[in-house]
Amino acid sequence: MGRQSGVSSASRLAAVIFDMDGVLIDSEPIHFEATRALLADFGVDYVPGHEENFYGCTDREVFRALRERYEIGAGEADLAASWIARVVTLLGRPLEPMAGVPGVLHALRARGLRLALASSSAPPIIAATLAGLGLSDMFEFTVSGHDVERGKPAPDIFIEAVRRLGLGRDVCVVVEDSSNGLLAATAAGVCCVAVPCPSTAGQDFSGAAGRLNDLTELPAWVEQAGRLAFPGRHLPS
Repeated sequence: MGRQSGVSSASRLAAVIFDMDGVLIDSEPIHFEATRALLADFGVDYVPGHEENFYGCTDREVFRALRERYEIGAGEADLAASWIARVVTLLGRPLEPMAGVPGVLHALRARGLRLALASSSAPPIIAATLAGLGLSDMFEFTVSGHDVERGKPAPDIFIEAVRRLGLGRDVCVVVEDSSNGLLAATAAGVCCVAVPCPSTAGQDFSGAAGRLNDLTELPAWVEQAGRLAFPGRHLPS
């Protein structure tokens, strides 16, 4: 076992790294609609199985798996590109934010916290989603699953987000809605608060620093963390 790293008594939360899909918007219906329409072009009646867990995976990883499952002749890159275009089109209609958006984000920034976004989605989907929600200027930067080698549950995206913040991982917290996102944050050595969406409510979040009903509860969690010194996880460095 390597040296244990964690939060000193003087550490305080400095930045919040948000996932997007399922945290800021319940995008699963949009993603499903685009996937079903795309696969129908190849004669596939797509009905996801109960064991399927693509939450947090990149579009490349998803279509690599679906291409193999349904023996589709098109390449995964072409499938992903077509899917991204369909999703962006669907995001052009009025979008419904999750509870607490954007008020919670404004409240956290008012407390001096830095906000970043780390989403497995492609850059055009991130841009369209944030624009549709009126959040284009809310985050200091965004990291896409296209910016890193591996999607969640690998830690790559959160390692990159912490690197761009230029902070220690012990003063950052990730807000995630999926077990894959929680695993990715944990593997990156970053504390994670789970805020499940309807599609992920039944997943295992036992390793999270907290589980909230929705984002409106996040400011109170942050306030408590500030009083106690940030409750980061003690993980191998």
